[in-house]
Amino acid sequence: MTADDVIKAWDQADPTAIHPLRQVSEEAYWEAGRAQADMLATVIPGNAKVMDFGCGDGRVAIPMAEWGYEVTAVDASQRMLDRLWKRAPELTAVQADADGVAAHLGRRRMDAVYSLAVLIHHSYSDCLHIIGKLRAATKIGGILVLDWPVSDQPAEADSWIGVTTWSRQQQADACAEIGLEPVDSGLPWGVYRAVKAGVGT
Repeated sequence: MTADDVIKAWDQADPTAIHPLRQVSEEAYWEAGRAQADMLATVIPGNAKVMDFGCGDGRVAIPMAEWGYEVTAVDASQRMLDRLWKRAPELTAVQADADGVAAHLGRRRMDAVYSLAVLIHHSYSDCLHIIGKLRAATKIGGILVLDWPVSDQPAEADSWIGVTTWSRQQQADACAEIGLEPVDSGLPWGVYRAVKAGVGT
């Protein structure tokens, strides 16, 4: 699966196919987003400038903004951003893929970037490309929270909703190359500090 394949499939999907909690209720779906924002707040300093990459319809970005974070919500799907704007028209949202982030930011860098439902669906090479762009969008010392799981039996996703997993060594090598230092957090996602490339792990 290429990044373009994943984006196209995601853009055309029925909302209930995207997240299983939508099959329970809309309330459960949005409550889960608030719970995830609450977890992010344990590792991201208050009032930080943050980017929600792969924001979808805003179920995490909206509560983050409500809690005082300066949120830039980014998604490659215009359909998803339209849904976000219906709920939060004042939120800064940008249609872009990983390559388009730099054009939007210019020289600005984020205090924190999180991506909670993007990387798991991409191939190894696309995942590394995306992480590199997100790292470049983050200040040195800033925080990245990434859905970048490790496994004793790593494998690439074979569908747009599949899950790619990495070996610990693969991930450690990538962190050193990109400039990420793992942070012990207890969160269900990987948490990293942005460092100079070749310094991390």
